[in-house]
Amino acid sequence: MSMSKEQINKVSEAQEFLKEKTNNFNPETGIILGTGLSRLADKIDREYTIDYEDIPHFPLSTVESHSGKLIYGNLFGQPVVAMQGRFHYYEGYTLQQVTFPVRVLKSSGISRLLISNAAGAMNKKFRKGNLMLITDHINLLMDNPLIGPNIDKWGPRFPDMSAPYDEKMNNLFRNVAQKKNIDLFEGVYIAMQGPTLETRAEYRMLANLGGDAVGMSTVPEVIVANHMGLPCVAISVLTDECDPDNLKPVTLEEIIETAGVAEKDLVILFEDVLKALP
Repeated sequence: MSMSKEQINKVSEAQEFLKEKTNNFNPETGIILGTGLSRLADKIDREYTIDYEDIPHFPLSTVESHSGKLIYGNLFGQPVVAMQGRFHYYEGYTLQQVTFPVRVLKSSGISRLLISNAAGAMNKKFRKGNLMLITDHINLLMDNPLIGPNIDKWGPRFPDMSAPYDEKMNNLFRNVAQKKNIDLFEGVYIAMQGPTLETRAEYRMLANLGGDAVGMSTVPEVIVANHMGLPCVAISVLTDECDPDNLKPVTLEEIIETAGVAEKDLVILFEDVLKALP
């Protein structure tokens, strides 16, 4: 069996399994929840919760702050499916594995993808606890989930990335932030391999490259969403300040704690955006 055929079969098997387990529950919106961001999942009026380990071909999250569940239900009036826990390149997965859930959810019928992550703030105007709407990104993972034979059924060989983040949804978030008086900064997200946080010299380099925030996720999912014609939007919760001239050590516990504090604004944003979606 060709590699392409095998990939299509794996996505189909996972899709069929989920369809059966959820009695054809039909979510329109997919949500990926990042590190320390669980409050939004708690707001979902749950219909079905499925462990990743039960889903055919799904990877397993090895990060303790990522619980590894797919949650189906209603959130602020919208039928959603939320990934509570995502996969990262640094866990040893290929980017094809990292983005497998996006392929499955798009094939299952979602029409938009909302992504959140925890990231370090490099822009000196930003503070930890702020939110940043990602308007563009730089892929420094030194890899791409589309490497290998292209599957024409899923998307073009050379996808355009001139506007990877959907402007209509970006504007919805901007409008809600303004109405609710929430500071929503905007900027460029840089994806690094991790799992180490960056050195002072690396932060200087990344800021010089045009980055406003840095993290270890999101870009692969956005690439695959664009490949499949799935509109997406992404917000970073800024959990630490990456000023190379005043750099202080930071722990995962501190990052999760800051994400938890900032999440109340993220929940407000998601609530009003979801209510405004058609």
